[in-house]
Amino acid sequence: MSPALLFSFVIGYFLILLVVAYFTSRNSNNDSFFIGNKSSNWMLVAFGMVGTSLSGVTFVSVPGGVAKESFAYFQITLGYLIGYITIGYVLLPLYYRLNLTSIYDYLSGRLGFYSYKTGASFFILSRVLGATARLYLVVKILQDVILSDFHVPFWVTTLIILLMILLYTYEGGVKTIVYTDTLQTSCMLIGLVLCVIYILNNMDLSMGAAMQQMGEKNFSKIFFTEPGSKLFFIKQILAGAFITITMTGMDQEMMQKNISVKTLKDAQKNIVTIGFVLLGVILLFLFLGGLLHLYAFQQGAQWQTIVENGKEVTKLMLNGVDVTADKLFPAIAIGYMPKIMGVIFIIALISALFPSADGAITALTSSFCLDILGMKRNTTQTEEEKKKIRQRVHLAFAAIFLVFVLIFKEANNPSMIGVILRVAAYTYGPILGLFTFGLVTKRAVHDKWVPWICVVSPILCYIFDINQAKLLHGYEVGPEMLIINGALTFFGLLIISKKQVTA
Repeated sequence: MSPALLFSFVIGYFLILLVVAYFTSRNSNNDSFFIGNKSSNWMLVAFGMVGTSLSGVTFVSVPGGVAKESFAYFQITLGYLIGYITIGYVLLPLYYRLNLTSIYDYLSGRLGFYSYKTGASFFILSRVLGATARLYLVVKILQDVILSDFHVPFWVTTLIILLMILLYTYEGGVKTIVYTDTLQTSCMLIGLVLCVIYILNNMDLSMGAAMQQMGEKNFSKIFFTEPGSKLFFIKQILAGAFITITMTGMDQEMMQKNISVKTLKDAQKNIVTIGFVLLGVILLFLFLGGLLHLYAFQQGAQWQTIVENGKEVTKLMLNGVDVTADKLFPAIAIGYMPKIMGVIFIIALISALFPSADGAITALTSSFCLDILGMKRNTTQTEEEKKKIRQRVHLAFAAIFLVFVLIFKEANNPSMIGVILRVAAYTYGPILGLFTFGLVTKRAVHDKWVPWICVVSPILCYIFDINQAKLLHGYEVGPEMLIINGALTFFGLLIISKKQVTA
């Protein structure tokens, strides 16, 4: 397929985003950038947040991981639903009662100034790493499929994507993103459904017959009952619940959109709706993953064991090309489907890319301005001065994204969803510990010691992680490392705490 044709569709799609941004960012101010003037429609926020929750990594990595882990990811999704319900009826009432613009303001009032700065700093670190990992995966695919034919360097491709995002988020912020995310989620889900329909029709399969073939190849197993395995269903469901509570409920990017809704009741409807919708969407992604593998085998794909860096590695090879894991969906869509399906894949892919990147840069700008610079509390600056600072911070985070995407390129990990969950376990654990301590105890902490506790906990987790094979004799710790990290932070805070003195 002509890279020029694909590139023209990318540009056309981006122009549509600019038109949406133009109409939604008129008369915007700092409040509309940070929380959309608290006037967002809950149904639009809910639908758009589906795209933000999924991202390009889900679009590519979840289907690509079916051969190795079957439908095990659905176990984590069941945990997501528990997490969303917890957010709706535990965290959102707190945020609305305190009328927060930044959710980390809660830590300031409950635990103290240093706790507040520590929570916000860990969010910034977490979101930079997670968002740039997601961005890297999609940029790499666009580079390989389109821009490498124009001899455009990878860093230039990344810069172009970031400039596109800046153009439509620079003024409107959350107010704009609520609408662009809705458009992008629609395109992504339409692309997903069309890809499923095409493969079923091409292979002359019904959904039932496809599931039967997946079962024969052990692609469709959902629940894993071996306690020692990292895929054990109890561990996965618990991890999914805590991942959602931290990466959504204690994450400024995700909560920024939720608290932009006018009333608590609507925000709760929004967050619970997302939980149920994601169950169906993730299941469809896993089904697509099984179909993609069946389709690849029909085209002649085979498992081959090769020696790489002195180690034996098993890879799925199709006509001499490695299509393992994250590489499968792009290779099939571009190389083994009609041109129109390749176009649909690219549009769906960039639709998955933009919601995770635009929201992240906007949320990071908000958190840095509000939490680190204290813009909300500064009464000496005019609104125009604050706006200029906000715009400079926005540009700075785009530059930081460029640097980290290039770092991920050097790392070249085959499955980015594993990287993202691993990063989240280390960086969101202290946030989980801080919020949990504030919510379930009435004790006061020695505030100046809190940053040390929050730094030591992930270090201890890392030491445990690299030695777990020796310590646990075959038992594998997976995504539940987040829970362990949060628990270490919680007990560390308990040690440095004292009974709350009531005035």
